[in-house]
Parts: sequence; C-alpha cells; structure tokens
Amino acid sequence: MIRFDYPFTVREIVLLSVAGAFFLVQLYYYLIIYMRPARYAKHAPKALNDYAQQPSISVIVYARNENGNLEKNLPILLNQNYGQYEVIVINDGFTDESDTVLLRFEKEYPNLYHTFIPEESKYLSRRKLSLTLGIKAAKYDTLFFIEASCRPMSADWLATMAGNYDEDTMILLGFCAYTTNKGLLHKLISYDNLLSGVQYISSALSGHPYSGNGGNLSYRKQLFFANKGFSHSLSLHAGDDDLFVNQTATRTNTRVGYSPAGITEMEPAECYAAWKDIKIARASTQSHYRGWQLAFYRTETISAVMFLLSIAAMIADGLLYNPFMIAAAALMYIALYATKVNVTNKLSLLLRQKKTSGWLPFLEIIRIIINVYIRIYRAFKGKRDYTFTFGNK
Repeated sequence: MIRFDYPFTVREIVLLSVAGAFFLVQLYYYLIIYMRPARYAKHAPKALNDYAQQPSISVIVYARNENGNLEKNLPILLNQNYGQYEVIVINDGFTDESDTVLLRFEKEYPNLYHTFIPEESKYLSRRKLSLTLGIKAAKYDTLFFIEASCRPMSADWLATMAGNYDEDTMILLGFCAYTTNKGLLHKLISYDNLLSGVQYISSALSGHPYSGNGGNLSYRKQLFFANKGFSHSLSLHAGDDDLFVNQTATRTNTRVGYSPAGITEMEPAECYAAWKDIKIARASTQSHYRGWQLAFYRTETISAVMFLLSIAAMIADGLLYNPFMIAAAALMYIALYATKVNVTNKLSLLLRQKKTSGWLPFLEIIRIIINVYIRIYRAFKGKRDYTFTFGNK
C-alpha cells in the first residue's frame, strides 16, 4: 500500500544508507582515482626536441600476417621527428605479402630492419619468442614496443615519450587509444580500453604500477635481461606486456607518458569472438599478478553493481510503499551518471579517444556482464590459456 507519511521506515533508511554508501564509493573512484591522470597532466614533461638530449632508441614491432597494417602504419613510425633510432619488425610467420612490404620499405629507410619466426615453431609463446629475438637484435638500450596494428598519433611520439625518461627510469608506460567505429561492440571495446588504461596509468602515477599495454610501452634492455626476459611466463600465450610490467615495475623505476603527442592508436577487434580471445588471454595473465591493485579496481566494479541493485530496491519500495524513495533513487542515479559522463568525457579528451558517454549506462552494464562471463569461461577452460593448446600465435 502506497503511503505519503514521513519519516521513512527503518527498512527505507537502511536502503537509503546502503545506496548512499555505494554512491560515495563510486564518486571516490571516479573523482579521485580515475581523474588522477587529468590532475597530473599539467605537470607532464615536454618533448625532447634537442637531438643531443635524445637517447638512442630501438623500436620493436610485432607483426603476424599484417601487410595492410604495415603498409599503412610503418611510414608514420619511420618518419618520426627524432634523432637516432631504429625500427625492428619481427614477422611472426608470413603467409601474406608482409615480407614483400618490408623489403620495399627497407630500400627506402636505412633504419628499418626485419626478421621472422618460422611458421613451424611450436610449444612456446611465438609472440614472446619474436619479441625476445627483436630485443636481442636491438642496438640500443632504450626499447619501445608497438603493435603492427598501432600507429603513433603524432610525428613527435618518440620525442614526447622519451621526454619522460630520467636516469632512474627503467619502464615507461604509454596509452594506446582505440578508434570508435559505428556499432555497440566498438563503443564497448573503446570504453573498456579507456577504463583499463586509466586504471594502470592512475596506479603508476600514485606509485603503484601494475600493468601496461604493448601498443605503447617502453623499457630498458638491461631490465629485460636482468629479469631473465619472459622466462617466468613462457607457458602463457600473453603476458609480454602487462605481466612483465607487473613483475618488474616498482615505485621508483616506472614512469608514465600520456601527453597527446605520445599516444598511439589502433582499430578495435572486428568481431566479438576476436575481442573475447583477447580478453581471455588477458585474464590468464591477470591471475598471475602480484600486488593488490587489480583487486582494488575490481572493488569498484562490485560497488557499481551493488549501487545499481540498491537503486532497483529503492524503486521497488517506492512503487509499493513510499514514492519518495523513487525520487531519492532518481536523484542519486542522475547525479552519479552525470559525474561519470563528465569524467569519462574529460579522460577521452585527454587520451585522444572518441567519447562514448551517450552510451555509458548501457556500456557499463554490458562490460560488467562480459567480464563476469570471461572469468567463468576461463575457470572452466583454463587450459586454453597455454600456448600449446591456445594456438600457435
């Protein structure tokens, strides 16, 4: 029976308190944690335009049957406004025209080199084997990593990122933005990438680095060999970027570069199945993370779910008993999502990724459902996490 009396009942006060608590937790994550990169952005180092100050750099590119991406993205990479640098492309098995493309570019660019992994190489992470060969072949100690499907968004990418290095820096984390094409899937992938990137950037800025992205990552060659390369995760298909960072990054040896000119960009997966494979591979490495940062961000997801459930309970109570509960639920929901839209818009602008704010309520719910599904899927098909069963990629 609907009533209009006041004050609220004990049950309604409990509902309001629970919803309010999760409302405040969500505000804390978005306004304090996720906005940290925006607050630190004004203190970002400037690009190293003086060639005398620029460290010599080896850029390592992993490619697997990507002649189209190499054709499109290599010219941007090979025409950086930078002094001494080389580009090493590791062609992981070629059944397309990649080798022809690379040979043609090598005639034009003397700082481009390439090698390949035989197609018959098995029972080992081909990707890690490829990157290890590239690292061993690199002339210089400062290494930059980028995917063949990625492209720098500026000719000053190397100069801007290198400006973050100092004598204590061993690892430099960058951001790789996803283009947002038409369709809900691409908006979801971009939103997921934005939040994941903001999380590892924010943690590194607070002195707790825990992950990175191979589409825009740098570290010292000496660090790689001092930690025996990828020997701790050779059985895993993925982990050459995030897991290596997780195992080697510290408060003092890691910095972050996310100035607009230092960001790279790539196209999202073309279909859900391809994106799911990427998510599963990432989930397989996350189970090996050390530290508490991943649990910290999963707490944010849990609080988002609990807030939505609390709002639903308040609305149900309002429909049955007290209409003021519906008004209170609406006020909290609108206030929180206005905050989230404002924050994600600012972060998208900062990190040069297209806004998806109009879809935010749907994207958040779908992202939570998919992440839960990925964990359940991996729990029952864990053996697929290993290269000898996951695939020779």
